[in-house]
Amino acid sequence: MRRALYAADHETYRETVRVFLEREVAPYKDKWDENRWIDREVYKKAAAAGLYGLEIGEEYGGSGVHDYRYRAVVCEEVSRIGALSFNTTISLQDDLVLHYLLDLTNDEQKQRWLPGFATGEIIGALAMTEPGAGSDLRGIRTSAVREGDSWIINGQKTFISSGIMADVVVLAARTDPEAGSRGFSLFVVERGTPGFEHGRKLDKIGLHGQDTAELFFVNARVPHANLLGEEGKGLQYLMSHLPRERLGLSAKAMGTTRAILDQTIEYCKQRRAFDQPIADFQHIRFELAEMQTEVDIAEAYFDKSVLAYNTGELDPIDAAKGKWYISELQKRVIDRCLQLHGGYGYMTEYPVAKAFTDTRIQTIYGGTTEIMKELIGRALVR
Repeated sequence: MRRALYAADHETYRETVRVFLEREVAPYKDKWDENRWIDREVYKKAAAAGLYGLEIGEEYGGSGVHDYRYRAVVCEEVSRIGALSFNTTISLQDDLVLHYLLDLTNDEQKQRWLPGFATGEIIGALAMTEPGAGSDLRGIRTSAVREGDSWIINGQKTFISSGIMADVVVLAARTDPEAGSRGFSLFVVERGTPGFEHGRKLDKIGLHGQDTAELFFVNARVPHANLLGEEGKGLQYLMSHLPRERLGLSAKAMGTTRAILDQTIEYCKQRRAFDQPIADFQHIRFELAEMQTEVDIAEAYFDKSVLAYNTGELDPIDAAKGKWYISELQKRVIDRCLQLHGGYGYMTEYPVAKAFTDTRIQTIYGGTTEIMKELIGRALVR
């Protein structure tokens, strides 16, 4: 079945992305995972090649292209070569941090940060999660108190993707304990801010090349000029950016699921048992048929979501549906694909083995499956 989502321009772009990845990412991705660190220079090269930051306006060094299909192409191609740590950082920049800066900054702030993002010299992180606050953002305890032309920030964040590498951190803090949902604000905290410390690099079961860290704020003095948007609207801003974040998570899950399934089909055609390819066994064919059908159906929903996002019509509930379903499908399909690889599926030299651990987080971050279902359920009975 021909995929109608893409036009000729997207396929031309795909070839550009593929050439870049084969030259600058594929030869190094395993070494990055071994070193628990991705070479920063690759982000400068990726930005120059147009792999991310396309939506930054031309006046700040970007292309000003607003079409999520290009973002989906990148997810698919990075998934195809199995560079999932790299994919996570690119997604973090394009689907999260950059959109807060594009949507909420004033002209002076845009001049300060967007040119660096456009060249890949500035890497960003989003700091919402705390030891006692994950999917429930109202549980945030990090505080920011106004003092003249500064804000004094105290608190701790954890599980922060690119927390070590980040030059700027979009931080959610409580600015008015008595104001309920209107008591939160967003700030951009820059590397080197007094009182701001990057904590230890956390040891994860997967995505080893992509650094994840704790962040500490002890009387960190942040200029008032680094307030993002309006004071008291932090929770509203976080909520309004969730469709893009969850679409990004769906894009990564969709790309990886399709890539691993395609590789598994080829493996089953080549792997022999009892003097025949294992794909000749009816049970194996049924397994592949079920997975292919489910992935095709999920892909149709994802494509519909991409087009809705492009026209500004993707609402948070529809994005939540895609996020939980596609990430859970990814978990099931990759687990089954590993089984079909037999003992080889347990060897990290095979892409399915790395995908098994690298993708496990996707039903958790960006809102757990349980939270997604709760949001959808509330909307149904409201």
